[in-house]
Amino acid sequence: MIIDCHFHLEEGLLARDELIERMDAAGVDRVALMGAMVEPFPEAAKFLVSLLQFLITRRATRGIAKALVANFSERGNIKLPMGEFKLYPDPDNGAVFEAVKKFPKRFLGWAFVNPRGANDPVKELARWKKAPGFVGVKVHPFWHRYDPVLLAPVARELVKTGKPMLAHVGFGSHGDFGALLRAAPGLKLILAHAGFPEYSDTWEKIRGNKNVFVDLSQTGYVGEKTTRQVIEYLGVERCLFGTDGPFGYHAADGKIDYGFIRRRIDRLIPDAGARRRILGENFAVLAGIV
Repeated sequence: MIIDCHFHLEEGLLARDELIERMDAAGVDRVALMGAMVEPFPEAAKFLVSLLQFLITRRATRGIAKALVANFSERGNIKLPMGEFKLYPDPDNGAVFEAVKKFPKRFLGWAFVNPRGANDPVKELARWKKAPGFVGVKVHPFWHRYDPVLLAPVARELVKTGKPMLAHVGFGSHGDFGALLRAAPGLKLILAHAGFPEYSDTWEKIRGNKNVFVDLSQTGYVGEKTTRQVIEYLGVERCLFGTDGPFGYHAADGKIDYGFIRRRIDRLIPDAGARRRILGENFAVLAGIV
């Protein structure tokens, strides 16, 4: 079974039926959905993506990259090179689990929480943890702008379920996932986008912690070189296939080239058994998918 562990339900960019068509074309069996947290924005120019990847994966130039991707307006929106875009403090979990209910053989669901939002994270977990297809909790300390340790109460409850947390951490204290792990022993943590924004520095920190994984999602943050390096450093058993769709490189129709990251993994990993682990087996075990 091939499972995309990281996809935002944003039907303004890609409807559910269109996603299923793209899954079929790419040979993906199931997708773990999460709520959208930002209004739709246009694809970044390829040269900007290449520049960002060059700057952010190098310690000496990471501060320049931060200036490009970590700007927030007084209204709390994200300011990207393409413009200012509205952030949603409480992504819609209801829409996610409605999609899972309608397409139970294709979709799984993350419960998105935010300790700075209107919805209490522990109550959100309690609301969705028994829903069919529930795979864990999704969090975004980077764009929601908080220290990960604030997630400790929901993380401790999540540990009881045996499900993982998928986190897109940020810069400085917003990237201190170590404090969260100390506050919630036993937490299974997936760091999005190959350990953005510190990459190899993060890999070094987590190498000895078998409860911490990375996903390989997002064409903007994760290039082919980074994908190859993190798999070599952490091993295939710690890496998970994801896309971060519907955001990413576009196909000819102007919507996500959904098979791009799948094709990259197929090309980089010649061993069929290793590919199976990355493309689905690791996540199936981690999230208890049967």
